[in-house]
Amino acid sequence: MTIELCAEAQEYGKQALRALRAAGGDELVQRAEREPARRALVAPVLGELGAWELEPRRDPVELEAAAALCRSAGYWATPYPVAERLARPVDLDVDGLVVVSDDEPAAAVANLDLRWAAVTLDGARGSVVLVRPPEVSARESAFVARLDVSPVDADGATDLALALVLPCWSLLGMLDRAVELARAHVLVREQFGKPLAEFQSVQFQLTDAEVERRGVDMLARYALWSIQADRGDALIDALALRSATLEAAAAVFRVAHQLHGALGFCDESPLSWLSRYSLPLRRLPLGLVATEGRLARLAGRRSLTGLFSDLPEG
Repeated sequence: MTIELCAEAQEYGKQALRALRAAGGDELVQRAEREPARRALVAPVLGELGAWELEPRRDPVELEAAAALCRSAGYWATPYPVAERLARPVDLDVDGLVVVSDDEPAAAVANLDLRWAAVTLDGARGSVVLVRPPEVSARESAFVARLDVSPVDADGATDLALALVLPCWSLLGMLDRAVELARAHVLVREQFGKPLAEFQSVQFQLTDAEVERRGVDMLARYALWSIQADRGDALIDALALRSATLEAAAAVFRVAHQLHGALGFCDESPLSWLSRYSLPLRRLPLGLVATEGRLARLAGRRSLTGLFSDLPEG
């Protein structure tokens, strides 16, 4: 079992990170919030890198490249559904795939002229016939919109694992940035005449956040390998990854905000934007408790395997 990303995928992720920085970096999400139609301007930036030509369901290297791309997009809180587009099914004529809840399907796809398929955690697939305009501003909705879905079939089980794992890579990119921002903040801010980074309590907090981030990094690679290997437990691994990622996100953002203080909630701080636009990834289609419940029902009496065997049972 090899869970390290190949050199090609790692380089692709670096190129995507640079391309998004050159296109605006932190300003991408700020501009999109002011003018939601500008979300679509991200697509050609990534298109120049061949993002929409990747076939992660068919080629292992392109799967890893897709994961690296999602991570880079998350780092900048890129206001575009990169993971959802890359997770598109191969047998439907659509631009992307979103995982939705059974009762209130919704996704962060407002203000985009794209064709979407939807799949529930039970594997029911549908075609999104209408993306309802958000009732509140982009700042409040984070581009989340209610969806009208027309049933297609019940063959979505094979789509689910990838559609759950790639958004976790986007959230991992956000955790990368949140830890980086917190570290940079405590190095320059002073209290009682010395940098915050010199206080032992601050060091402990940063260490806790970094341990959470590294844990998700490792588990995300394992879940990706599980898909590549076409394991029968790939969906269970995907749900276990989502559960671990949501738990880590809560811890990492809590530490980052605590160390930033009030500044972390101001628009002047990139952390504020990063935290706000992480919420759709953390809440949809299910939050932590519901995800753990779904994982418990799917795994049944079986124990988790591989790296996930060390996770606490819900």
